Amino acid sequence: MISQYKERKVIGGVFIIKNTQSGQIMLEASANLQGSRNRFEFSRQTGVAVNLKMQNDWNRLGGLAFVFEVLEELEKKETQTEAEFREDLEFLKEVWMEKLKGQVFY
Repeated sequence: MISQYKERKVIGGVFIIKNTQSGQIMLEASANLQGSRNRFEFSRQTGVAVNLKMQNDWNRLGGLAFVFEVLEELEKKETQTEAEFREDLEFLKEVWMEKLKGQVFY
């Protein structure tokens, strides 16, 4: 089991959480994309927003008014350190920040 864990593919990426009513978005990068998706789904079930900046809208509209959208995935290379992988993800987030210029952010 330990060797399977070590050999698993690590998939990170850039995603948004979007308010479908207002169009506002929160842009994030994560080294564990599936974990971020799981936290979002848990937040929808518990009524607590994934980020305090959106809590008022979350309270007013409910979790179903928000969607989780993956913008880009990045697989960690075997030769990369965690720090190098996170640096690549932050760069990717900056690229997406530029692409999404004009959007309303939380």
